[in-house]
Formats: sequence, C-alpha cells, structure tokens
Amino acid sequence: MIPRYTLPEMAAVFSDTARFGRYLEIELLATEAHAALGVVSASDAAACRERAPKVDDAFVHAVDEREKITDHDVAAFVDVVQAAIGAPAGTWIHYGLTSSDVVDTAWCWMLRDACDLLLQAADDLLVTLVGLARTHRDTVMIGRTHGVHAEPTTFGAKVALWALQVDRDRQRLRAARDTVGVCKLSGAVGTYSNIDPAVEAHVATALGLRAVPATQVIARDRHAEFLYACAAVGSTMELIAVELRHLQRTEVREVQEGFRAGQKGSSAMPHKRNPISAETISGLSRVLRGNLQAGLQDVALWHERDISHSSVERVVLPDSALLAYYVMRRMTRLLQSLQVFPDRMLTNLWASHGLVFSQPVLLGLVSAGMTRDDAYRVVQELAATAWDEGRDFRALLEADPRVTVPTAVLDEAFDLGRSVRHAGRGVDALDAIELPG
Repeated sequence: MIPRYTLPEMAAVFSDTARFGRYLEIELLATEAHAALGVVSASDAAACRERAPKVDDAFVHAVDEREKITDHDVAAFVDVVQAAIGAPAGTWIHYGLTSSDVVDTAWCWMLRDACDLLLQAADDLLVTLVGLARTHRDTVMIGRTHGVHAEPTTFGAKVALWALQVDRDRQRLRAARDTVGVCKLSGAVGTYSNIDPAVEAHVATALGLRAVPATQVIARDRHAEFLYACAAVGSTMELIAVELRHLQRTEVREVQEGFRAGQKGSSAMPHKRNPISAETISGLSRVLRGNLQAGLQDVALWHERDISHSSVERVVLPDSALLAYYVMRRMTRLLQSLQVFPDRMLTNLWASHGLVFSQPVLLGLVSAGMTRDDAYRVVQELAATAWDEGRDFRALLEADPRVTVPTAVLDEAFDLGRSVRHAGRGVDALDAIELPG
C-alpha cells in the first residue's frame, strides 16, 4: 500500500522486519520443540536461540541479496539465519519444515494481530457513532427514499443504524480473527511424515494459535474470510460516507465535514469546502471489495499446493488490513469533527410544502370512511398541485370538499412529533451494544 493510506501501527504488522522476525521465532520454537523430543540436542537448540541474528534492515538486505542467488525467499532466509548461528547448531534450523509451514503460520499470526488493531479501530469508531446518535436522538430531519423526500426521521436514528452495522462489522472481525488464528507445521502434504505433530503443538501454544489439519498450505477460505471482513468494513464505511456526501451538497447542507485552519478545498475556487474525507473513504472501499474477489480466487489451489495464491496474498492481505484500518480511523476523525445543522434540516423538511405528511393524511381519510383507492387519488392529486404550484398541502386539503374529516384528524396527520415519536428506538437499541471500557 502507498504511504498516503498507511498508518504506522498497522504497517508495523506487515513490515519486512516484522515478517522475518516472525519467521525466525517460528524456526526457533520448532527447533526447541525438536530438542524436547530428543531430535536436537538441548545445547544446539539453546545456541540457536542465543546466536539468532537481529532482524533489522541489514538482515532484510542480506536476505534480499541471498534471494538473488536462491530465487527463493524462504530458502534465502534460512541460509542467512543458519550462517549467522553457525554450525553445527544452525544446521537444525528449518529441520523437517517446509516453506509453507513457516510462511502460512506467519501469515496467520500477522492476520490475527491485524484483526486486533482493526477491532480497536472499530471500537473507537463505534464509541463515536453511539455518542453522535445519542446527541442527535431528537434532531428531526427529512428521511429520503430514492433521493426524494419521504417522511420525517431523526439524525440520531440514521446514525444509530450506522452504529449497529459497525457492531456487526466487529462481530465479523472477531469471527475472522478466530478463523485465521491458526497454524500448521505438518510437512509437504500435511501428513507429518518428517515432523512430529508435537512440534506443531508446541509452536501453536507458544504463539497463541490453533493447529489445524492442512495440506502443505492452510486452506485459503480462512484468508478469504479475513478479506471479507475487511471488505464488509469498507462497505459500511462507504454506506456512511455516501450519505454524508449527499447531506453536504450545497442545496442540502445538513452536515459538513470539519475544515481546518489553512485548509484549501479547491486549488481554483477559494469558496469550496469539498467532502474529501467521505469521497476518499468511498474510493478506498472499492479497493477492499476488489481484494475480496482476488482472495476468493485463491481458494481453489491445485492438489496439495501450488503458489498461484502467494503473489496475490503479498498484495491483498496487507493492503486490505491497512485500508480497512485507515478508513475506520479516517471515518472516526470525520465524525468527531462533523458539523450538524439542525435548523437546515428543518428548513429542508418543510421545503416540500407539507407533502411529507401524505401517508398519515391518507390513513386519516381511510379511517374516516373513504375507500383507500379514493383517498389515495384525492391525496395524490392535491399533493401534485401543492408541489407543482408551490402551495401549502394542508391548505389545499382543507379547501377541498372531498376531504370531510374533522380538523383534529388533519392536526394529528401534520403533527411532526407524532411522525418521529418512535424514531428513538434505534438509538435505544445501542444500549445493548458492548462498548470498550
């Protein structure tokens, strides 16, 4: 991923030094497990641990240089580690292991740790959303369907649904963490032909992973599930972002992204305050969904293993973790600085001359004895007149001889408080969410 969308804490999970550090720890743990079995002498295992090289930029460079000869990254890594430890102890590094034993276990270890960071970001975002929903529980606005005024709602009700969806994203991330938190050290085709299962068990316990049956590689539906959780996060972020983009349009202007001192919205037009955070989030969410498609393609491998998945995963696994983390952090910042304009929301609600109360009017006429079809046609006709001629919908109803209901019926139909009397149920549902702290 490019630095622009990379936050350091997630980047650290997938850095070359972190990756090779994980490879090394897996190798050392396996060697120690072999020592416990009597395959390797205790002194040699101890020497491996004591003489193990420091995994730093110089180490990464050494592996890169060695790979120019081996044309195999794990083989190059093993060569550099063995040379650093020295013989005879170093010769036991990678004993009985395949590259996939090390790489797949490291991948799952990294993805599990990535899930921990993603869950922290989701927690922080959820706290922000819950607070915003509760603050605006009674902030009335127009609800829109198909982009057109429908019926009144509240901004709090809208935000509460976002919060509930982020909570479901948390559940998906937790499930993905469990699914990818596994390991395998079972040899070329997963049969433990050259390695004792006790070695795998030792490494799994030490790393807090779960040993699972496998071929030479861990089944890639696990990695696809991780990518799905990241893509779902992206889709939720875009759901919120798209709504915020619409609400920021000049003719709507019910909310506005924060605008820092010195910030410029347009290089050409000084008046512009563009929804750049929401638009960026929308765009990056497309990448997350695309990465999921690539991950799904990786599930079907030849026989017990091929490497068609390997090159794909080097791109999509870290990039999806980085992007999912970035968009949640960016969305949290956006919402924390979001400006909400309740007066503008009310102005927009009343801009359609009271038409947003057409359904309670319809129901009032039906309750008074009109057939539904007759009532619908009367309300539709008068609504069209109100809209086309810019006239007050209620005044038209009161002047029409076909509308013979008592004034109290219309009073109730046009009661804004009645329309949103239950809108807070979504906000109340947030009480059941387990928040951090």
